[in-house]
Amino acid sequence: MAIPGALMLVSYAVSLLTIGLCLVLKVPQIINLYQVKNANAMSIKSLMLELISYTTMTCYNYANGYSVLTYLEYPIILAQELVLIYLVLLYRRLLNHQSFIWTVVYFAVTAMFLSKILPSFLLNILAPLCTPISASSKVIQLMAIVRSGSSRGISATTWFISAFTNMSRGFTIYLDSADSILLCNFGVSTLLSAAVLSATITFSPGSPALKKFPPPGYGPTYVAYASQLISTNNEANEKEKEKEQKEE
Repeated sequence: MAIPGALMLVSYAVSLLTIGLCLVLKVPQIINLYQVKNANAMSIKSLMLELISYTTMTCYNYANGYSVLTYLEYPIILAQELVLIYLVLLYRRLLNHQSFIWTVVYFAVTAMFLSKILPSFLLNILAPLCTPISASSKVIQLMAIVRSGSSRGISATTWFISAFTNMSRGFTIYLDSADSILLCNFGVSTLLSAAVLSATITFSPGSPALKKFPPPGYGPTYVAYASQLISTNNEANEKEKEKEQKEE
């Protein structure tokens, strides 16, 4: 009996740690994106799939009456996810009537699930789909980084926290309910979050890995390309100044 009790204490401690980290999960990404004001490396499809996955799992856990400590991070992450999506849409100039309509639809459907206006059995159907949805969102983001050859605007800290919290949450779920759907979801999410983290570090500006895997059209390395671009811009500016001086 002493072992289950000890494990329960460990489970509570890990749950609190996970929730604490999730309080700032997307914050480094939000700050990074706000500073660079460039969302080209961010995949909108990936963010939307994440939003669907987090929302569905929140409603699924709530409808099944699971302990709040085992899923409290979902509503916390959802709030951060919405801020992140807003910034991406803002910097890509995609805030319009269509995005407003989809926002209203999202909140309306979520409210109907939480208030049980929509039947709970639908969540039992949707919950298993969250694993491929969550996996797809991370694969899409991973491909976006690799294709662009740059992880500018992507926070490595956010993806490290994501990988760690997915792994720790899998542990607490195993002790609390051993729900196979949730365990599968967190297991896959841990692996893919680690993969995105690896790509973010690999394709960060100035990374040694870019010498071996240069982005298409960027020259030998990202650094060389950036230096060449700056030099070209400086030469163009000098020519314009010379031209203006001659005209004067």
